[in-house]
Amino acid sequence: MYMHGFYKGETLLSIGFILTLSGMMFWFRDVITEGTKLGDHTREVVRGLFYGIILFIVSEVFAFFSVFWAYGHASLSPAIEIGGSWPPVGITPLNPFAIPLLNTFLLLSSGATVTYGHHALISGNRSAAIEGTFITIIFAIVFTALQGFEYGQAPFSITDGAFGSAFFVSTGLHGLHVIVGTIFILFGFARIINYHLTTNHHQGFEGGIIYWHFVDVVWLFLFAFVYCWGGLGLNLT
Repeated sequence: MYMHGFYKGETLLSIGFILTLSGMMFWFRDVITEGTKLGDHTREVVRGLFYGIILFIVSEVFAFFSVFWAYGHASLSPAIEIGGSWPPVGITPLNPFAIPLLNTFLLLSSGATVTYGHHALISGNRSAAIEGTFITIIFAIVFTALQGFEYGQAPFSITDGAFGSAFFVSTGLHGLHVIVGTIFILFGFARIINYHLTTNHHQGFEGGIIYWHFVDVVWLFLFAFVYCWGGLGLNLT
């Protein structure tokens, strides 16, 4: 409703964000309390949580699969209404070797730093775990800021036909996942500082890391197909 200009659409959007964040915060609070203070996270519970995050990521894979399918359909068989070419006639795509390439470096580097922090935690090196996780959060925040700047400088919008819709829906969905993943890693960072996690009991942090690596992999596909394919005007039709 907000995107289509409905009356009070921005209010409903804000309420939706508030309710979603509240649900996340209360859920995190309960899980942290159960695992850290009540000792309810037995081996069987931890196994269930691990399978849960894996199934959640599988559902995310299919969500992005549908987005890539739509992009492939529009680009491999561009309709006559958009000039029969991809990018469409009149659209100036973004340079993939500017901000997108820098963001690729940032996101891949963040995957390395969060892995470094994870292994440091397993080996009992608390300071290195904090350092690696903190650097990951910085990379994630810079990535999101650069993506927002890129959106502001883009010479097209989400209303510019199939190209605009495909670009902003695919990259925007990924950006939303980066924000969610940043929240996961941020909570893990806070729990490391507060001595909640041990060398063999850090399932929440590990789940966030798995999710973050998924976000990394999706970005590589986005960079290759949405930015390089679209940005360089590679017409495979």
